[in-house]
Amino acid sequence: MAIDLLAISIGNTRTKFGAFGQDNLRASQAIANDRLGAELPAAVKQAYEQLDNDEAPVLLASVNPNLADQVIAIAARETGRSVLRVERDLPIPIGRQLDREALVGEDRLLNAAAAYDVLKQACIVVDAGTAITVDFIDGVGTFHGGAIGPGAHMMLNALHVRTALLPEVTFARPAEAIGHNTVEAMRVAVYYGLRGMVRELVEQYAQIAGAFPMVVATGGDSETLFEGFELVERIVPDLTLLGLAVTMRRANEAAEADELE
Repeated sequence: MAIDLLAISIGNTRTKFGAFGQDNLRASQAIANDRLGAELPAAVKQAYEQLDNDEAPVLLASVNPNLADQVIAIAARETGRSVLRVERDLPIPIGRQLDREALVGEDRLLNAAAAYDVLKQACIVVDAGTAITVDFIDGVGTFHGGAIGPGAHMMLNALHVRTALLPEVTFARPAEAIGHNTVEAMRVAVYYGLRGMVRELVEQYAQIAGAFPMVVATGGDSETLFEGFELVERIVPDLTLLGLAVTMRRANEAAEADELE
């Protein structure tokens, strides 16, 4: 069942949104969270106007509760639609094998749902954003959790803030594995440290699974970290938005099945 949808994902440092027309992601955009008030209204209105269906739903996920109400108000005003929220209004279609008290970010579950919807096999999703997560989904589509660590920018910022002499450094791929100055040495440690962490975790998960699952990467730093990395088979920048589309499609299919009973 093809869907029309405005999908919105609020992250820790930026908010992404995408317009889906007949299941195809026609356009996506990211706005820094400190610019939402100034830039989001016009951007959301423009994205929604790209859809052929002027009654297309708006579906939102958030890992930043402080911004959710603000974004919902903007989206509702600019689209004229009530905003649906995942897990409150629509369940994310992914099985879960977690501790009973576990609280899992909606973005991690959406990434898992999107990856499994396409691959239909055991896989690992690496989300390299403000934090970096490495999550395992088994061959029947069950999310088992994984690992959460500081992302590249957080690591570099911590080095600057917690030391007397290390400078503030932006993240970039280092020229080589030996840093010949302080800035490059910091980038080398973060770049190869994160890649090494991912490699070790993938190997550990593979031992548990009995085979090497396909590895999919997403997040703002995914291309910098994993472009050309033989362990990562796909880089999908809009994976969370695709998870929102999967969630809406599955909800529509369930509603249609109920009507036929």
